[in-house]
Amino acid sequence: MSFRHVLLAEWTKLRTVRGWVAGLGAVCLAVVGLGLLFATGSHSSCSKGPVEVPCPAPTLGPDGTAVVDRFYFVSLPLDGNGAITARVNSMTGQIRLPDATPGVRNVVPGVVPWAKAGLMVKESTEQGAAYAAIMVTGAHGVRMQHDFTEDVAGGPQGVSPGRPRWLRLSRTNDTITGEESPDGKQWTVVGTARLSELPARVRIGLFAASPPDVRVESNPLGGTATAGRFSEVTAMMDEISVGGTTSGTWSRDDIGVDYDVDGTPHHPGGLVRNGGTFTVTGTGDIAPNTTEGTIERTLTGALIALVVAIVVAVLFVTAEYRRGLIRTTLLAGPRRGRMLAAKAVVVGAATFAAGLVGAAVTVPLAVRVLRGNGIFTLPVSTLTQVRVIAGAAGVLAVSAVLALALGALFRRSAPAVIAAIVVLVVPYVLGTASILPDEVSRWLLRLTPAAGFAIQQSVPEYEQVISHYVPAMGYFPLPPWGGFAVLCAYAALALGLAVRRLNRRDV
Repeated sequence: MSFRHVLLAEWTKLRTVRGWVAGLGAVCLAVVGLGLLFATGSHSSCSKGPVEVPCPAPTLGPDGTAVVDRFYFVSLPLDGNGAITARVNSMTGQIRLPDATPGVRNVVPGVVPWAKAGLMVKESTEQGAAYAAIMVTGAHGVRMQHDFTEDVAGGPQGVSPGRPRWLRLSRTNDTITGEESPDGKQWTVVGTARLSELPARVRIGLFAASPPDVRVESNPLGGTATAGRFSEVTAMMDEISVGGTTSGTWSRDDIGVDYDVDGTPHHPGGLVRNGGTFTVTGTGDIAPNTTEGTIERTLTGALIALVVAIVVAVLFVTAEYRRGLIRTTLLAGPRRGRMLAAKAVVVGAATFAAGLVGAAVTVPLAVRVLRGNGIFTLPVSTLTQVRVIAGAAGVLAVSAVLALALGALFRRSAPAVIAAIVVLVVPYVLGTASILPDEVSRWLLRLTPAAGFAIQQSVPEYEQVISHYVPAMGYFPLPPWGGFAVLCAYAALALGLAVRRLNRRDV
């Protein structure tokens, strides 16, 4: 009997048992039903003083990525090509800590690691507009960044009184070049950026920004919690020269500043100018937004669907042992490994189809419902959304193959189902529930089959954004395809062991 005939026979078995077909239907319905239940039950609103208002949608960058665009900008209009040069003499700052005494502000001096100050070319002063910048940071040396997601490291030196750093940013058509120098004479190119849609007239000038001071604190159960505290940076810059066609005087823009109920800016930046010395103070950040929800959280039903898929896959093989039908199956096709491989293909493909339909319906529909309820979900590219949807189905399918292999090894339903849940569901729950130390959670999701859930991570970690990149926040220790490869390796190993046992022992 050819493999095609064995495959057809196994497919016939699966589709003729109503309980198994109903189980596959339940896989799809669990993904859809629980995902939409989560979305419809989630609501969000914001307040402005005593008034409740809809939460504003985050700013989008040039490529549609959700971004944070909040900084103080001192700029001139530039027509066509040109350049700006400045010497950054110092960076100082302050951080607001929890008040030790009620009513007494606890503000301490300090500069957060990703505080930044330097030179920028920006399409306009609108939030989310395209830009390129060369900067000195609080603890990461000189960097060149553009369009929020792109970051290139320059020299590791920072600045302090008596140890300045020279910066230069030049525009040639749609190419922006950033350079640094220790003395204003010997220059090193840090990076270039190509901004293809940059208009002829842009803004060029000085800027400063300081993201929140992120502190990670352990909780009594072993997990961690984060808090972001207000910070600001003040940079003193001089020896400023601008080349090219400019007009007017320096304008001051507190881009992205929030306003209190009375109309005054909340934590404003500022400029103090003394002749040719510009002292610029800024808060906020210029970076990707990682604080909003992600599309994969709409797949909350996938965990329940996984348990159902495990049960169906295990029964698909153990039912034949329980009823003695396995002998008939092997008489019809004595090549035992081929029979088990056919079962794996059938149950994997059927589970993938059920999971794919469920995820493809749930993700876009639930995202729409969430946004209608005032909850913004970070936008992703079409390819990323396809990976998340197909990846969710892939995790279900490969997990079903792993459960099938465990069923063939144990030959009994209960031990096989328990074993599959222990290696797949339990590590995922423990790793993402913020009840274990972060490093333990990371290793758990590196070394167990639950690493496969990394395929559903839609937003990457950004080096230039301080955030708590842990599994509890949706960030896995392995890259998406690397984590999925771990799950596939476990399934292949279990299937190989099952074939070995099937070939060595009588049924």
